[in-house]
Amino acid sequence: MPVMYLVGDSTVDDNTPPFRGWGYAMRKWAAEGVEVRNLAVSGCSSRSFLNRHLFQEALDKMTSGDLLLIQFGHNDEKDDEERHTDPATTFPETLKIYLRAAAERGAVPVLCTPVSRRFFTGDGSLLYTHGEYAGAIRKLAEDEQVLLIDLEKMTRSLYLALGEEGTARLFVRLMPREHPDFPDGHDDRTHFNEQGAAEVASLVASALREWEVTRSFVRPV
Repeated sequence: MPVMYLVGDSTVDDNTPPFRGWGYAMRKWAAEGVEVRNLAVSGCSSRSFLNRHLFQEALDKMTSGDLLLIQFGHNDEKDDEERHTDPATTFPETLKIYLRAAAERGAVPVLCTPVSRRFFTGDGSLLYTHGEYAGAIRKLAEDEQVLLIDLEKMTRSLYLALGEEGTARLFVRLMPREHPDFPDGHDDRTHFNEQGAAEVASLVASALREWEVTRSFVRPV
């Protein structure tokens, strides 16, 4: 049975409701006979995911004909030593470890730029919040000749089409006392709810349908 592996951070992670990452929703789009193993873990960067040995399950079990979706960047941006990578050097170098692992096992790696955050300005435009990290992924995909799903660009287009209030329905937004963990309410600008996870997963599935080598992993429209 072919396996779709996913590695990444909280925007990919299955998470606990009301939070959901898009990796959770990929099960809906997986073709019959394809198993989805979402290994993404909240708070991880490309570096800490390796150092915490969270990639080990994929290393142990990945075989020829499998698929590896890789999305990091949100936490590589953080300043702490455990997670930080430099977009010009250590970030692409670390991502190459994932690419090599897939190639050595005959699996297909796909790099994904990090999803956009929901930070609108007063004039309705949307801030770029990932600095040089998304660009570093695009360059690495070109240099290494691997497939790229530009989720920063795709989600940015989605958010701008929906507008600030319309986009809010994709994220965890809670009224005061609506959830016991957030007595004062919560207006998240990074993490999806189940609807948002499904919307982003549909973008990923659409991209995978574009390539012959990945088309068989997702259901047809």
